Parts: sequence; structure tokens; C-alpha cells
Amino acid sequence: MSWKNKVSILLKKKIVLNLISVISFLIIWDSGVRYGIFGHYMPSPMEVIKELKKIVIEPISGKTLFEHIFYSLRRVMIGFGISLVIGIPAGVLMAGNLYARAIIKPVFELFKPMPPIAWISLAILWFGIGETSKVFIIVIGALVPLIINTYNGIRLVDEELYDVIRTLGGNRRDEIIKVMFPASFPAIFAGMQISLSMAFSTVLAAELVGAREGIGFIIVMGMKLSNSALIIGGMIVIGLVAWLISYGISYTERWVCPWKRDLSS
Repeated sequence: MSWKNKVSILLKKKIVLNLISVISFLIIWDSGVRYGIFGHYMPSPMEVIKELKKIVIEPISGKTLFEHIFYSLRRVMIGFGISLVIGIPAGVLMAGNLYARAIIKPVFELFKPMPPIAWISLAILWFGIGETSKVFIIVIGALVPLIINTYNGIRLVDEELYDVIRTLGGNRRDEIIKVMFPASFPAIFAGMQISLSMAFSTVLAAELVGAREGIGFIIVMGMKLSNSALIIGGMIVIGLVAWLISYGISYTERWVCPWKRDLSS
């Protein structure tokens, strides 16, 4: 086998392409810093890694990096969980019941365009600067994608699938359990992915105000100390944590929806 064929086979492997993407990004980043393309305050990848190693050992505000990750992750999981409990049933009701849609949708359409960050001031006035206000903001941010995707996922189920189950003697319960939910699961899981991303975005915004722990607090400390390596390190950490949880959701989706085809197939 020639070297060209070997390279061609390697480039078809997803993990190889992922590594090429990450390495290329790091090379561009490092080169941009070396030649001053990004200005004087942009740290190199090695400076960010050194800063992360430093805060793993040396506590910030009495807490190590992993403790700060724990606090942010706890807030995200609580807010995300509450959003799941509210958002998916609300989307199902809107899609499956005309009266529920007439009641819920106008209010939802009113609140949908409002950015979660706009709620920070109200959340502090209502709940103070404790955990409740932070979780409230996360719920607001994570709720909208869940409701939209659940609603659209159910509404866009092919009508022919319902006809098939009726032809086979199925009743309304069979339509819901054997057609509506399975057919809408991919859209619901997509909504969960977007919702999780919004939850991590809003937790950082919430922690920028009045928090003494969490990744957002680390970023604030980096800003106060003019330490851009610490700021970018915090951004990378929250991105990695979000990616791991998102991967877990994708794995669960493959298990729940084995019939779903990947684009690669």
C-alpha cells in the first residue's frame, strides 16, 4: 500500500481529523501571539496551560480549580434539570393540546425574545445574590430551546406514521407512546444540547455578579488582575466541561434512538 493510500485512509478517520483541527488551531493561536497579531494582552497556549496548572495547586478565594468547577457545574445541573422538568412537558402540551397551546404559546412568544442576561437585575432584586438568583437565570436561558424543539419535534412528526399505527388497530395511547415520542426524540435531544449550551453561557453571566466561587468568578479575578491567561483558561475549562456533558447527552441519544442515522452514514 502506497503512502498516499495510507494518508487517505487516515484522513477518513474522525479522530485524526479532530486532532488535525485542534493542533492547527493551537498553531494558529501560538503564531498569532508570537507575531503580535492579537495584540500584547493575548497569552500563548503554553501560558494558559501554566496558569491552569497553577490554579489547580494554588486556591483562588480559598478554593481550587476543581472546587470552582464543582460550584458552576452544580448550578448548571440544577437549572438544566428544572428546565427539563418544565420545558419538555410544556412543549408536549403545546403540540398535543389546542387549549394548552392557546394558553401557553402567547405568553411563551412574549418571553422568548428576551435575553437571559436581561433578567439578572430582576433576579438579584427578587432572590438576592445567593444561589437562587443564579439558578433562576440558568432556568430562563435553558428553557426556551427545550420548549421550541419539543414543540416543533412533535408538530413535525409525519402524519403517515399516525395513519400506519391506526391501520394496525392502535388507539390514541399507541399513537403517543409508539409514534409521537419516538419520532420526536431526536428533536428533543437537539433541544437538550442547545439548552445545555445556554445553561453554561448563563451560569458564567450569573457568576460575574456577586459570586465568590465558580468559573465565572475565576474569569472576573483574571479581569481584575489583568491576567488574560487566567481569563482564557476559565473559558477553556467551562468549554471542556460543557463538551463532556454534551457528549454524554449524544451518547444517551444514540442509546434511546438507535434508528437515528448520522450524516456520516
